[in-house]
Amino acid sequence: MNDRIKAAFFAIALTFAFGPASAQIYVGQTAGFTGPVAAGVKETSDGAQLYIDKINGSGGINGQKIEIVAMDDKFNPKLTAETTRTLVEDKHVVAMFLSRGTPNTEAMIPVLNKDSVPLIGPSTGAMSLHEPLQRYVFNVRSTYQKEAERAVIHLTTVGLQRIAVVHADDSFGRDALAGATKGFEIARLKPVDVIKADRSKPDFPPIVKRILDSNAQAVLWFGSGNAVADGIKLLRAKGSAARVVTLSNNASAGFVKSLGKDARGVIVSQVFPSERSIANPFVGEADKLAKEKGRVLSPAMLEGFAAAKVLVEGLRRAGPKPTREKLQAALEQIKDFNLGGGLKLSYSAENHTGLNFVDLSIVTDDGHFLR
Repeated sequence: MNDRIKAAFFAIALTFAFGPASAQIYVGQTAGFTGPVAAGVKETSDGAQLYIDKINGSGGINGQKIEIVAMDDKFNPKLTAETTRTLVEDKHVVAMFLSRGTPNTEAMIPVLNKDSVPLIGPSTGAMSLHEPLQRYVFNVRSTYQKEAERAVIHLTTVGLQRIAVVHADDSFGRDALAGATKGFEIARLKPVDVIKADRSKPDFPPIVKRILDSNAQAVLWFGSGNAVADGIKLLRAKGSAARVVTLSNNASAGFVKSLGKDARGVIVSQVFPSERSIANPFVGEADKLAKEKGRVLSPAMLEGFAAAKVLVEGLRRAGPKPTREKLQAALEQIKDFNLGGGLKLSYSAENHTGLNFVDLSIVTDDGHFLR
């Protein structure tokens, strides 16, 4: 392990709860625990840990407890490939879990394929992880393309016709743009402008100027949490009242907090039921566990919670002393697995898509997501 990887590993070891010291099933996670998506990563990871702690507290899986071995890839795809290799080849994890980011997850695939390691619940809706089938990737959440398409149709339904698109100049941004394009085709409209933004260092003044010059009534902004928040702040500072819509990768309390006073009215697509719908058994279970730890449930936490449920179900079906091969086979046998509240998930050797739930929310005055 080189010094860079060691530094990343020990840095995250200080800040992320690994779980019980007696764990016997090791599951790897690489994600941007620091950097532009850190707030969302923490929330999804915390949501997953709620369910894993519950399972470990009741004796684990077939008497074996689960430990998440997490490494910080700083949202850098090159580092993601390195951390994945370390977890798979040096730490010998039985599976990878809850990665973050489209380019990052794509960077993992060569390692997954080489070592036959399943990845469960990547926190990305990239179509490239669905079509063509990625043999070792088991998606849980819906796709960005479905979210973006739904967003365009919503905006046009409420009478907004002049819509601009800002997208990160990477595979995530292009994927979201493809979904938005389908929405525009259905609505028989064209965007007033389509603007590329550098993934790591967007140049906001010219981006905002183009939005203002286009006289856009609404803006679809596809990017990381920090990038979208900073863009919205400048847009508002320049006097624009355009409606802003972003995707579920920004459905976190941390994103709302980063927007401050400019959060009100921002629309965020969602891929799970409302975190406030505690009558829903899936949400109610997560909410109860969160409250026991003094936490407030968020959409991002629900995504992690759902991914952990699928991980646990796969491990349970894999039997005592699960291997990568047994887990892969077990996951592909899951049919109509009910996560709660009617959220049913199925896989097969030909289909690793998971759920297709998509909804929209708007940020309220008090910083909550309202459906």
